[in-house]
Amino acid sequence: MARSGAGGQKRDREKEDDLVDKLVYINRVAKVVKGGRRFAFAALVVVGDHKGRVGYGSGKAREVPEAIRKATDQAKGTLIRVPLREGRTLHHDVNGKFGAGRVVLRSAPAGTGIIAGGPMRAVFETMGIQDIVAKS
Repeated sequence: MARSGAGGQKRDREKEDDLVDKLVYINRVAKVVKGGRRFAFAALVVVGDHKGRVGYGSGKAREVPEAIRKATDQAKGTLIRVPLREGRTLHHDVNGKFGAGRVVLRSAPAGTGIIAGGPMRAVFETMGIQDIVAKS
């Protein structure tokens, strides 16, 4: 028989308290209707705990803060865990391909820092990676 109580909810709130969110991109989009154009905003947000958990989400709304809130809520629901070596870099190099796009992630020695472009830098910072070299 399942127990009812607020213990699980408290644990969930504690997990969310240590999450850091980072806004990656805001885009103004338009829907063409009979009377003209309806503008809305699309937001891309990355959420992480600086210990190897990271997730991303996108949200769209008529106002910027609402789009960011929707994206943050979605990102918190898509968290994944990435194992980190010594809590600062990846265990091994990673090559990724999708269509014409290619991404190369290389683990780096201590003190290297995050050498990556804008969106990838946001992912690595929220994930807690301190030393990595990335090319896209």
